[in-house]
Amino acid sequence: MAEYVVEFGRDGGRVEPDGRLDAPAFHRNHEPIWAALEKHLADATGNVVELGSGTGQHVVHFARHTPGLVWWPSDLNQRHLKSIEAWRVHAGLPNIRPPLRIDLTDADWCPEMKSGQGPTSLAAVFCANVIHIAPWAVAEGLFAGAGRYLRRDGKLFLYGPFKRDGKHTALSNAVFDTSLREGNPEWGVRDVVDVEKLAKAAGLGLVDTIEMPANNLTLVFAR
Repeated sequence: MAEYVVEFGRDGGRVEPDGRLDAPAFHRNHEPIWAALEKHLADATGNVVELGSGTGQHVVHFARHTPGLVWWPSDLNQRHLKSIEAWRVHAGLPNIRPPLRIDLTDADWCPEMKSGQGPTSLAAVFCANVIHIAPWAVAEGLFAGAGRYLRRDGKLFLYGPFKRDGKHTALSNAVFDTSLREGNPEWGVRDVVDVEKLAKAAGLGLVDTIEMPANNLTLVFAR
């Protein structure tokens, strides 16, 4: 089971009485991330799984813009799961389901995905800021599951910092990568080339690379 370097709610940030947590990064990146997703999901229908939903704020924002999609948030951390559910209830949107407890080191993700109690034939999978703050086994399980659960025209969206051909795209990313690896050698900013290899093994290919603010990328994979 993976252990993550980030746990919201333990940094002195505000915690609402119902358990809702607030991620500062959400306020900086939710609009540009939605702009990237909108190109592919504005008119889509079906189920979407968000992997590593954190506080749950992003899924609320995306669900408001996509009434034709049913969003299934998820996380491994219990405090995050409580926050996700609290944000879901607070938003009152009909197209957000209760959060799933997903461990991405397991290619099956969670029992509900196999039992039929969870979503099937996914239109999309979205994952932001996860694979660099977790062991490589998380990335492996993420792609293996996406290859298994995405429908024929489904897409996987991966947001965060990445290296390109072994090189960092910015000095700030290099510094961040060093700090991650000093904390745990299994963490670190991943290379697009290595991520593409996982995608290929799962039957997916990189179809779009979207430049994002703060030297991040959104990578889009499809069959």
